[in-house]
Amino acid sequence: MAGVDKAREDKVPFLERSKDFLLNNMVTVMFAVLSVGAYFAAKVTPAYVLNEMFTRFGRNTCLVLSLVVPVACGLGLNFGIVVGAMAAQIGVFAVSAVEMTGFSSMLVCILITTPIAVLFGYCAGLLFNRMRGSEMIGGMVLRYCADGLYQLLFLFVFGGLIKIDNNRLMIMGGVGVKNTIDLKGSLGYAIDELPLLRTLEIALAAVLIIQVYNLMTAAKQSREHKRKQYIVNIALCVGVYGVTWVPYFSTMLTQTRWSLLTAVEGLCFFGIAYLIIGAVYAKIFYSKPFHFLRLGVQGGVLVALYLVTYVDSVYRIFLQVKVPVTTYLVVGGFCAINAALFKTQLGQNMRTVGQGASVAASAGINVDKTRIIAVILSTVLAAWGQLISLQNIGTLQTYGAHDTVGQFSIAALLVGGASVQRATNTHALLGVLLFHTLFVLSPPAGAQLFGDPVIGENFRVFLAYGVIALALAMHAWKVGPKQQVRRARTESKPPSQTEEGVAESAS
Repeated sequence: MAGVDKAREDKVPFLERSKDFLLNNMVTVMFAVLSVGAYFAAKVTPAYVLNEMFTRFGRNTCLVLSLVVPVACGLGLNFGIVVGAMAAQIGVFAVSAVEMTGFSSMLVCILITTPIAVLFGYCAGLLFNRMRGSEMIGGMVLRYCADGLYQLLFLFVFGGLIKIDNNRLMIMGGVGVKNTIDLKGSLGYAIDELPLLRTLEIALAAVLIIQVYNLMTAAKQSREHKRKQYIVNIALCVGVYGVTWVPYFSTMLTQTRWSLLTAVEGLCFFGIAYLIIGAVYAKIFYSKPFHFLRLGVQGGVLVALYLVTYVDSVYRIFLQVKVPVTTYLVVGGFCAINAALFKTQLGQNMRTVGQGASVAASAGINVDKTRIIAVILSTVLAAWGQLISLQNIGTLQTYGAHDTVGQFSIAALLVGGASVQRATNTHALLGVLLFHTLFVLSPPAGAQLFGDPVIGENFRVFLAYGVIALALAMHAWKVGPKQQVRRARTESKPPSQTEEGVAESAS
């Protein structure tokens, strides 16, 4: 019978499977189609689109990635990340007031912003625990409440109760902060203009210190296999640092912005080296077999990507597009944080809470505490993401920079295929790519089709709010029947067999 059922599943018509795929991913498909249509209607050059896309992708992705954790924990779409953006703007103002410059200003800004974001996230978590089932509405209300306090702080407290002797920041009379603060020369481009070589040196030094410590510990405990592994790790760190002295790579790593051509060449070279070294390393120390087919396919893709750069039209376009490499490295770090978190016990607890609070409580998980930690992490990541965004823009719109952070980030996540119940790094990355591609192309498309770019701008704002409304409607449509079935099952069971009864007996 199992074989018959399998055969029936294999014979599902192609049209039916395509229909299910389109239904489950209709927002993503719609944005992809609109983006292609807008590109041809806008009549812009590929270099213009790529330049704008790489700038916006680096600027906004970290904010969208901050939404993944609360969705996994069952909190839904966290409109409350706006308070994280406000924490970042308080830190930016503090650094600007003391006239700090360079990358050190970014480090100090992070030190100021992080504890504020933790406090805001903790308060938001307490609120969401009081509003279970209505966290998204609570996040919207929190955004407006926090905005009122934020306006009070910047309009009356700064300059009134707290004296700020800086005419560049304060309005005439010394009470209240100016609408726009120029960050160029201070926090502006602090990460975008940071050479990758400096970041690599710091990372290698940190890894080297950790490996030396592990080697000393392994030597004391007579763990011969681990000792050899740590020696190899140290040798790899030294080898990578040695590569930075090769003239070609030294020139590449000291540049703050790479052309897309250089970025692709670097990706292909380091990618192939990583595949080979990683496979050998796994074979020696973890006894993992070589997967020649997988390595061949991955290496072949990288080689094919490199060969594409020899096409004359592609070469000329890639040469014109500039990429802030360190910023993209930070985006990769945010993705790694999310991925690593869900491999820990805390991350597994968050997933369990997201699947069912009653079941999680019966398993001994402190549901309230786990939810608060998820909100704090989301708020802190959003604050850091706002810092990356502001340094890339180069100016701070004091009273409006945080206004659309929540709506546009959530819309981008949903465009990538996420839902109220499920979100991943892939959804965030794909969503930013599609959402901001349409954002770039809408004004010129509106100018070409209707003679007015404002029409295109209004259209993209309409789409942002429309996507959120559609996602919430689909969530209500899917959850409604499930709740009715669950309620009917609960009513038909004795109290001792319900989730609530299990949780009470466990407590």
